[in-house]
Amino acid sequence: MSIVLVVEDSQAQREMISSLLRNSGLQVTVASDGVEALEQMEDNPPDLVVLDIILPKMNGYEVCRKIRADAKTKDVAVVMCSTKKEEFDRYWGMKQGADAYIAKPFQPQELVGTVKQLLRES
Repeated sequence: MSIVLVVEDSQAQREMISSLLRNSGLQVTVASDGVEALEQMEDNPPDLVVLDIILPKMNGYEVCRKIRADAKTKDVAVVMCSTKKEEFDRYWGMKQGADAYIAKPFQPQELVGTVKQLLRES
């Protein structure tokens, strides 16, 4: 079973995203900030990360760059999921190494479909 790490500082958003992914048959772990996410990934890298950009301690762009720079996690798929929805935000997220970018609010099937597609490709 694929493991997805949801990195989101809003508890309501974290629970909603986690529930969507669990209901689609995925195993989900969570982190509420970028530092916690990277610490979790050291011991047990997930198959995919759903990553908010605006986070305490370390923003999603920095987290994504660190994931890509680490030999253990460089192949983990990253889906940025943020309220930052300008074209530049999407461009910058992809430039940091994200595999996909989803703007909030999103349709549940958009997130689940994107996650499942990336897991199939990896």
